[in-house]
Amino acid sequence: MLNKDRLSRRAFVAGLGAVASAVLVGVARDRTASAAAPGLDDPAKKEIAMKLVSSAENSSLDWKAQYKYIEDIGDGRGYTAGIIGFCSGTGDMLDLVQLYTDRRPGNVLAPYLPALRRVNGTDSHDGLDPHYPDDWRRAAQDTAFQQAQNDERDRAYFNPAVTRGRTDGLRALGQFIYYDALVMHGDGDDPTSFRNIRARALRGARPPAQGGNETTYLNAFLDARVWAMKQEEAHSDTSRVDTAQRVFLRKGNLDLNTPLDWKVYGESYHIG
Repeated sequence: MLNKDRLSRRAFVAGLGAVASAVLVGVARDRTASAAAPGLDDPAKKEIAMKLVSSAENSSLDWKAQYKYIEDIGDGRGYTAGIIGFCSGTGDMLDLVQLYTDRRPGNVLAPYLPALRRVNGTDSHDGLDPHYPDDWRRAAQDTAFQQAQNDERDRAYFNPAVTRGRTDGLRALGQFIYYDALVMHGDGDDPTSFRNIRARALRGARPPAQGGNETTYLNAFLDARVWAMKQEEAHSDTSRVDTAQRVFLRKGNLDLNTPLDWKVYGESYHIG
């Protein structure tokens, strides 16, 4: 005669196995869906990323109008210019002008290369004033300079963000969060750089590639990003995180799908 208790235990264990199988199937399905979703380097997603950054950097969704932008915003980085805020004091403007000159020797910005090397690491305008801003705007009419800005943005910021994001198992929103942090903070060795923001986040959460929850990890990263921004007066307004990126995260929009509604510095924006 069968032992009823043993039979019940067998049925219970079998039931647990079925539940576990269903959970595993669900997880596999989620991973498959995530893998199938386009990343930030999908052309449509990349266009969204450019508009999001432009809303924070230039208070406009028209990012292509920013090739000619240049001013000293008083953040200790000298001139800030172009589509993602290349700076004369941080080296990326020097890299950009060098790339442009390699491609188009004798361009209007080429004579400023020695000065850009001298002021790198400072907020000085020595050798740049008074004509550099006007010459930058002249150069911005040249499609070769526009393409150089696109390419240097991708090399230094966009592509590394997408690659690192994919390695961490992040979808388009997470890749964008990385990109925006790289644009603002760079990836140097100082405590507020991208790599150290990420390291700070990793002390409290794991990314999906390490078995963590994506939303939990991104919240930890944004917490670390806000801390980094508040270390510097020029970046102390954290609305590009609080009323933009966290809005998308709270809605569970990990694939950065449209429509998108957000605010930066109190201004409202929409992408349909």
